[in-house]
Amino acid sequence: MAYSELIKNFSKIREYMRQFYVYGFRSRNSYDYKSARSYDNEHRRVESWLGDYMSFRTENNGKVVFLSVDSRTCESNPLYVAFKTKSFTDNDIVFHFYILDILSDNRELTLKEILNSLDEYLSEFDTEMEFDESNIRKKIKEYISLGLLKERKDGKIIYYSRNDSKVDLHSWNDAVSFFSEADPLGVIGSYILDRSPSFESHFRFKHHYIFRALDSEIVYKAVCAIGEKRSVEAALKTESKALPVNNVIFPLKIMVSTQTGRQYLLGYHKESSRIIMIRMDNIADLTLLLQEENTDLYENAYKEMKKHLWGVSVTENMHTDRVDMVLRVEPHEGYVVSRLEREKRCGEVTKVDDTHYRFTADVYDPLEMIPWIRTFIGRIESFSCTNSEITCRLKSDIVDMSNIYGGERV
Repeated sequence: MAYSELIKNFSKIREYMRQFYVYGFRSRNSYDYKSARSYDNEHRRVESWLGDYMSFRTENNGKVVFLSVDSRTCESNPLYVAFKTKSFTDNDIVFHFYILDILSDNRELTLKEILNSLDEYLSEFDTEMEFDESNIRKKIKEYISLGLLKERKDGKIIYYSRNDSKVDLHSWNDAVSFFSEADPLGVIGSYILDRSPSFESHFRFKHHYIFRALDSEIVYKAVCAIGEKRSVEAALKTESKALPVNNVIFPLKIMVSTQTGRQYLLGYHKESSRIIMIRMDNIADLTLLLQEENTDLYENAYKEMKKHLWGVSVTENMHTDRVDMVLRVEPHEGYVVSRLEREKRCGEVTKVDDTHYRFTADVYDPLEMIPWIRTFIGRIESFSCTNSEITCRLKSDIVDMSNIYGGERV
């Protein structure tokens, strides 16, 4: 089969791009999912989109290709282009222009009238082309879901018309530009900005998490399920099994790490009757199930768990450990206290005296707090944790840092 830049759906290339270009540790020789020709086709497809961002290195098992993006020079997320190369047929192109022309000048037509108009258009050409009524009905339904068309019922008769927008998109360019790069569903903003090709964004991001764009379809389905209070069947990828494993989950929240940009789906796992957290990139697909009527059980379980949740680690036995830390803060350093209040999450901050503040928290996994606690080194006057391994870990980190920078033990 000849190579084509276009794809039928994004899921076909999502895993390929992640394994070969985001993680950057697989070569052509390690591609065992399909034939080597399939690898070459996928490689050329991605290169046609992202050639300016591709680099490679030579290892023992062959040449490894990966993406290298400098956020300082990258105005917009380059991965969005992959969503804009969906395949189509000749009929799709013809119908798109014909239907918009047929329904121009604010005309409202029934399905039968649209079919008759299409026949009139086609009669002017020598090339034979037929439109099946069932396919036209499906295409119109798709255009309604996309917001291109709208329908109006008059008794049993349905009239279709163009859904022309009168919104001044240009006045929203700055807001949409920020949204497109900062929001988990920023690809929507990218489509809107395509309507303003001459617009130049004023934003640049020090921490630009572009790779979460690959999870946009999964995030969109999760958002729909949360909004409609539906359970989902999540196909989860595991290292031990070749095929994804299906799990029924009631999604509650989408969590995004401000440190890594990773996205997680927090939900109630029906089989184990507990709250779980799943990385979005470990979800192969989401299928929306029936709407749930009584969701109090799931929401209350999350509210109780949230009281002791620091990050994304949720233990099965729901055991908590207490962290106690005293910091020295000079009277003129009110910004430190403000930061403690702002970043305390499920913890508590109390004033000990004019120069000392205590932070306490009961959390499921205190190991997640270590990177945050490290940022206060130099101010910590006492630290304790009911999990002794955490205390030893923090002390070990301080000793290692001291050895690296030539410090002396006191």
